Parts: sequence; C-alpha cells; structure tokens
Amino acid sequence: MTTTDTDKHTPPREQVHGLMARLGATMADRFKLVVIAWIAVVVALGAAAPSVFSSLAGAGWQADGSESVQVRELAQEHFGGTGSDALQVVVHSETHTVDDPEMAAAIAGVTGVLDADSRISQVVPPQPGMTISPDGHTAIVLGGAGADANTMVTAAGDLADPLAAVAGEGVEIHPTGASALWSDFNAANHDAMIKAELFSWPVTLAIMVLAFGSLVAAGLPLLLTMAGLVASAGALVLLNELTPISVWAMNFAMMFALALGIDYALFLVVRFRDALRNGASSRMAVAETMATAGKAVLLSGLTVLVSLSAVLLVPAPAVRTMAVGIMLAVLFVLAATLTLLPAVLGKLGGKVNKGALPYAKRQEHRSPVFFRWGALVNRRPWPLAIGALIVLVLLSIPVFGLKVAMPSIQVVPEDAAVRQGYEIVQEQMGAGVPGTLQIVAAAEDADEVARVAAATEGVAMVSPPMSSLDGSDHVLLQAVPDVDPSDPALAGTLDRLRADLPESAIVGGAPAENLDLQQALNDYLPIVMAVILVLGFLLLLIALRAPLVALMGTVVSLLSTGAAFGVAKLIFQDGHGAGLLGFEPQGFLDGWGPVFFFAMIFAIAMDYTVFLLSTVKEHYERTGDAAAAQVEGMAHSGRVIFAAAAVMVGVFFSFALAEPLPPKEMGIILGVAVLLDAVLIRLVLLPALLRIAGRAAWWSPAWLRRLLPEISFSHG
Repeated sequence: MTTTDTDKHTPPREQVHGLMARLGATMADRFKLVVIAWIAVVVALGAAAPSVFSSLAGAGWQADGSESVQVRELAQEHFGGTGSDALQVVVHSETHTVDDPEMAAAIAGVTGVLDADSRISQVVPPQPGMTISPDGHTAIVLGGAGADANTMVTAAGDLADPLAAVAGEGVEIHPTGASALWSDFNAANHDAMIKAELFSWPVTLAIMVLAFGSLVAAGLPLLLTMAGLVASAGALVLLNELTPISVWAMNFAMMFALALGIDYALFLVVRFRDALRNGASSRMAVAETMATAGKAVLLSGLTVLVSLSAVLLVPAPAVRTMAVGIMLAVLFVLAATLTLLPAVLGKLGGKVNKGALPYAKRQEHRSPVFFRWGALVNRRPWPLAIGALIVLVLLSIPVFGLKVAMPSIQVVPEDAAVRQGYEIVQEQMGAGVPGTLQIVAAAEDADEVARVAAATEGVAMVSPPMSSLDGSDHVLLQAVPDVDPSDPALAGTLDRLRADLPESAIVGGAPAENLDLQQALNDYLPIVMAVILVLGFLLLLIALRAPLVALMGTVVSLLSTGAAFGVAKLIFQDGHGAGLLGFEPQGFLDGWGPVFFFAMIFAIAMDYTVFLLSTVKEHYERTGDAAAAQVEGMAHSGRVIFAAAAVMVGVFFSFALAEPLPPKEMGIILGVAVLLDAVLIRLVLLPALLRIAGRAAWWSPAWLRRLLPEISFSHG
C-alpha cells in the first residue's frame, strides 16, 4: 500500500465524539457546501419575501365555530354580505343634510366607487331611522361583503383613497366598520413595528459589540437573523397560499428572530472563543462548542417551539398564525445557528476576534465577576432566595385584578379615518350604533324575535326583519345596544339575547365576534398553560435527567410571567405611567395578551433556564460537587445570560415607543419579563435553590435513568 505526497503532508483529522460534536465538525469541514445551501434556501424563499406584508391576511380575529361567525357566514350567503365584514362608509357634513345636493352627490359618489369594486356584492343606500341620523347630517352607505373577511380588510384599505376623493366641499367621508378597523389597525401596527425595529437596531448593535467584544463576532448574529427572517418571510407567503396567515405573524417573527438569533450566537461564540483560547484547533473548537453550548441551544429552541405550539390549540386563526410565524422564524434561526454558524466559525477561526475591543482581549469565558456572585449565592442562598421571592410575589399580586377584553377603537390613532367615522356615528346616532348586533332567525319566528329583542335590557332599538335575497327561510334583524361596543355591559346584553330569543335565532355582529373570541381565549388559557408547563417540564427532564431540577426550572418560570402581568395590570389597566409612555388606558389588557404573552414569556424564561442549568450540569458531570457546579455554572453562563437579556430588553423596550397600543403592550410586558427573569430568577433565585437542594437537585431514580436517553453536556 502506498501513500501519495498529499497524504504525507495532510495531518490526521482529529476524532470527534458525540452527535452534536460530529455535526459541528461536519459543518466546519464543508464550509462552501453549507454556505451554498443556505444561499439557495434564502434566495428561493427570499423571492417571495418582499410581498410578505401585502400578501398576508388582515383578519382572522374570530373564534372558529362560534355563533357570531355562523351569523357572518349566513349574512354572506343569504343577505348580500351585510354581515360584520361589510364596508360601512360614513358621509357627514356639519352644514348640509342628506336632502342637499352636496350630500346627495357625495352619497352617489360613494355608491359609484363601491359598485365598481367586484369585492362588494351590493350597495345598500342610507335608510331613514337606521342609517341616517335624526338631524340628517350623517348617513351610512353599506357595501356588502362579496368575499371572505381577509379580502374585505384588503378592500377597505384599497378603497380608502378613492372614497376620500369623493368628498366635496363641506362633506367628510370616512370608511368604518370591522373591515376598515382591521385595515387601519394593521397598517398602524405595521408602521409602528417597523419604526420600533429601526430604532432598536442601533441600540442592539451597540449592546452586541459590547457583549461580543469584537466587530466580527458582533456581525455573526446579523447573519443568522437575516437568514432566518428572509427564509421565514418567504415561507409565510408560500404557506399563505394554503391557508390565510395573519400579517401579525411576520411582525412577531421579526422581533423573535432578532432576539433569539443574538442569544444563540452569543452562547456559541463565547464558547468557541474559550475553546480557541485553550489551544483547540478551529475544527475542534467548533466540535467542542456544539457538544456543549450547541446542545443547550438545541434544547432551548425546542422549548421555544413547544411553548408556542400550545397556542395552536386556540381556535382563532390570527392567534394561531402568529404562533406559526414565530415558530417558523425560530426554526430557521435555530437551523442557521446549528449549521451556518459552525461553518462560519470554523472558517474564521481566530479571526472571530478581529476588531476586538481592548477589554475583550483580556476577557475569559469564565467571568470573575459572576464567579464572585455565584460564591455569594453559595454562602447566602436563603436570604437571596427569600428576597427575590418577595419582590416577584409583590409584583404578581396585581394579576388577580387583571381584566381582559378585545381592543377598543382607542388602539388606532385619533386621526385614522375609521376612528373619525366611528366617533361621528356615535355622536350623531348613539353610542351603540357602531356595535350593532345582528340576529339571524327562521322567517316564521321573525315577529317573536323582534318583540323579544326590543324588550331585552340593553337594547336601544331593533330594525324591522329583512328577508333573505335568495328566498331562503331566514330573516336578519339589527339590534342596536345602548352602550359603546367596548363597554363590559354589552356582554350581558348579548347573553340575555341568546338566552331569551327563540331557538332558531342566533346572534352575531362585530362586537359579538369580539366577545366570542374573548370567551374562547379565556376558556383555552388554562389548557394552554397546562400544556406548556407539562411539555416544558418533560423537555427539561429528558435533557437534564433530574426531576427536581426540571421541576424547579419549570415552576420558577411562572414567577417572571406572573410578575410581568402584574406590572402590565398596573400600567395598561390602571394607567400608571400612561402619560410618560404616551397612551390612553383602555381599562383592560388586550384579550389575546394572556394566552400569547404567556407562551412567549415562558419560552424566553426557559431559554435562560436551559443556558444556566446545562452549564451547571456540565460542571456537575465533571466534578460531582453540586455546590462547586452551581458556582462554576454561574461563572461560565452568568455573563452570557446578562448580555443576552440586555439585548432582548433593548429590543423589546424599543416597542414601548410605538404609538399604537398593542406593540406597546407587547414590548413592555416582554421587556419587563426578561428583565425580571434574568436578574431575579436566573441570577438569584434558581442558583439559590440549586444551592439549597444540593446533590438532591441532580438525583434521579434508577428506573427513570433507564427510561431517559443519555444526554451529557460536558465534552471530552
């Protein structure tokens, strides 16, 4: 057997052991192939990405299968689309009435614009006593929905300018109704999210340079984030061809991709530099990084995906697809972290420290500051644990007074056309007119339905029954409440109608859809929470093979969630700090917040839990000393957790500057949760509990060890 000259000069390839280590080494060995594959993925999916915000669905805020959705579908089928998604156009003048030529011309112009659009099934002119104000200065032209709810939201946006152009001297025109509301609402939130992202980038970059210590290393998270964002945006557009995906999905995906991309890159890059500093080759440094930090990142990503998957149980398309958007972004960022990042690190080697700041050249993976902090926790676990618990419990107490409801008209800017039309209608026709309830019943029960509805407490007026357009055995009545659509009393009115009306009658309308969705969110909240907690515990149990540690890691994550919602109650419901933050309190938290934010907060909290506990377990596996493992775990992960939390807080708090309320709620609640979780739980409470539990924290019965897979976080 002979060897070639090339063989003589090629050093033997170092052996790596373990699945994750081999994955890292393989990615490092195949840099060009990995980069080409990712370029192909990004280009293929990126071709669809530019249309993501214009392609995705604008509606979906409904409880599938609910009575109110049935009413909308029946109105679409039998009554020319005059259901909750119909387009309502308010024509108003301070100086003219509907009998004047100026108003008549404006109404005719609106009718012409609506008639010319194929998405409008029919145009219903203003009706005296129902859609014309008593003084004649305000009229509503109704454009029946000739398409699904998502298409009607798009139609409302498309027709806004043509309708505004019809307005004449002294005449105002404002599209309103549910479709116009969601159109303006989505547009305002999209603009706010983009502005917040642009504002957060300089802050994020500054924190990244400080955290990574070099310009080259700080650029790596951008690589992951951009690849993940472009791929997930394209995937959402393609998925939207199969089923409507809410435009909100991309908004949340942008935020999570940035936050988690930085988190994951920071954890791997810090570990990679430490391996290089200890004399490993670039390839072996990548292998060691993936065998330790890579496993933690994989577990963290799975935990995030599992937490968000529980939201898919809620029968609300918008809520489900928001979760899908984040899950896709996390999936792509996770894939890039475990394939593209190891390939780039293997190629860079020591060049990862190019452009290093002076302090970073002296910085080691093992932080002396966090070592001293870990030692302090080791000496004083009880006072620190009790102190952290007191703060978290006090902040959580307001949760018991938390109220939730679907967003009111206040969530759109004051100058939005839909809000102006809404306020004009209330002023001219009554507080409850924008929230008119719709009743569909059998024709034979029409008189009884009208009588019962008119006698129901909370109903100001009932329209005469409207026969179906297709000759079916249905009638449609409009019941106008005597309160604003966001008034809690409306729920009682809806309940009374549903309880007292004949059996053939079902009640819907835009406010009923909101109330039905809120009820579904309330009903599913405990189920979602239970699923998240159980699955989170099982993941930690499988990874750490220690029931007590898995239980502690899961339970303490509830504390940051409770405290964050307690702060949210004080700010958004009670209005503390509203002037400083620039918003008008609604008196409640937006209804989708508890379900969705719980999943997001728990996912982030478990992210830090995994980083800390996997590092502690790594040292426990090496030494068998629980106390020393807790101190060394803090020394090796504390700075990473602190830096990652600083980036996330910076990203989330930037959304507090948004004008619309939902992004503001999201930014503050998530920012507070991360801040409390990183500072009080991961750096104080959980390490103190580990110290108190000692070796018992890592105990596992023999039968359980036989059932669980063998997963080690140490290397070599």
